[in-house]
Amino acid sequence: MATGIHVVGLGVSHEADLSPEALQVLQQVDLVVGSERQLATLVSLLPVGKATLLLPKLEALQELIDESLAANRSVMILASGDPLFYGIGRWFSRHFSAEQLTFYPAVSSLQVACHRLGIALQDVEVLSLHGRPLLKLRTRLRQHQPLLILTDAHSTPTALAQECIACGFVDAKVTVCEALGYPNEKIRDFTAQDLVSERCQIEFDPLHVSLLEPGCNRGFLPEFPGIPDQHFVTDKAGAGRGMLTKREVRLSILSQLQVAKGECVWDIGAGCGGVSVELAYWNPNSHIYAIEHHADRLGCLEQNRQRFGVVSNLSIVEGRAPQALTGLPIPDKVFIGGSGGELPALLSHVWTLLPVGGVLLCSAVTEASKHHLYQFYETRLGSADSHYETLQVAVSHGHSLAGQVMYRPSLPVTLYVFKKESR
Repeated sequence: MATGIHVVGLGVSHEADLSPEALQVLQQVDLVVGSERQLATLVSLLPVGKATLLLPKLEALQELIDESLAANRSVMILASGDPLFYGIGRWFSRHFSAEQLTFYPAVSSLQVACHRLGIALQDVEVLSLHGRPLLKLRTRLRQHQPLLILTDAHSTPTALAQECIACGFVDAKVTVCEALGYPNEKIRDFTAQDLVSERCQIEFDPLHVSLLEPGCNRGFLPEFPGIPDQHFVTDKAGAGRGMLTKREVRLSILSQLQVAKGECVWDIGAGCGGVSVELAYWNPNSHIYAIEHHADRLGCLEQNRQRFGVVSNLSIVEGRAPQALTGLPIPDKVFIGGSGGELPALLSHVWTLLPVGGVLLCSAVTEASKHHLYQFYETRLGSADSHYETLQVAVSHGHSLAGQVMYRPSLPVTLYVFKKESR
């Protein structure tokens, strides 16, 4: 008899396409759990009297499975396509041990869509907006890079088109693959302009996959690190002005921090969010906490968070450091761009929190801040507990004056980088 949890992919069809192994398990398990649509695909295969249950919310599902395992009852969970490719399988891997789980993959809707359209799966990027903010699309839009998108009621083809046009991808095209594997399957092509037209009254099957071809980038979303300053919302009039770390300095900060997958980063004194937004944008699997207390800058920070779509991995913390740091996850890396006169205490507090291998990066423009950083540098030198580096970034921008080019220097920014090697 089957034991444990069996997560079974159903394939892409109105009738479940199960492997021989999955068919055998179906005969043996005590309970089959799935959505109404998924259970309907099993009608001709379900043994008479087999217990079935509509898929509950994940919290209730956890409780149900725990109770079943405790009673030595086996459970089959139905999944669409490949359970471990943007499917429910990932949730099971997080909540149950490998010994309790058996997976049965099937062809996914993404694979079938590629075959219907005659494109290689490795030539597209896959994005799931199912249960995720629509704005996340902005973090993945790249010039001429096709996106194969799993959607929900908030990320319809029309909503995708609206986002593309809002971001400057005005030539985008959307191919909608509806009800794949069902008798009413259909594939339709649209331009983004067509989809947002007032004349467009098209209804789409809820069961669909969208291929988005963005075309040329004519807007503000970046293709490479170093977002132009004028693309940020700031607290002062004029392109690129206001409390914003300028692009050339920002690039040095990104390079020095070298944020890795899964790391937690604090940006203290985040201002309008130049550093925080770029950190979150280029590191989607890391979480960034932007700490700021100034009301106007907080407003700009939130606007930039929305503007660049980093709503899933950039959290805004209102308040002054170090008090506002209480309760935040311990950081792997910290950037201090502003301290509100609390730099000595802040440096000491953050250094105590950082784990071995953690990085503290600070910038300074005023002589007072440079002095505090030099004192901290001397302390670290005496303690021999870190690897350190310091540099100054001095940039002059060219401007036209009386038909000639003149370079105007910006204030040099001093950066100190400390990597913790011992406690």
